[in-house]
Amino acid sequence: MIPTMILVGLLLGRWWRAALVVGAAGWPVLLWAQGLVSTPGELLGAAALGLVNTAVGVLVHQLGLALVRRARRPSPMPVAARH
Repeated sequence: MIPTMILVGLLLGRWWRAALVVGAAGWPVLLWAQGLVSTPGELLGAAALGLVNTAVGVLVHQLGLALVRRARRPSPMPVAARH
């Protein structure tokens, strides 16, 4: 089940704030709907785990974006080629 929230983070990682909200709110709702959690403490724990797992996916997405942006950046022209 953990990969589900990591996947959410990967897919929505461009909009990281929304992804974290969806992860923190959606995971406990999903578990509650399946009858796996029922007490407020369990719901709070599920929200924390959903947030952390979604954050892992968001982090991987953001690192990928940074690498792509860095690769696309034009390289500086050598000094000898300027003349």
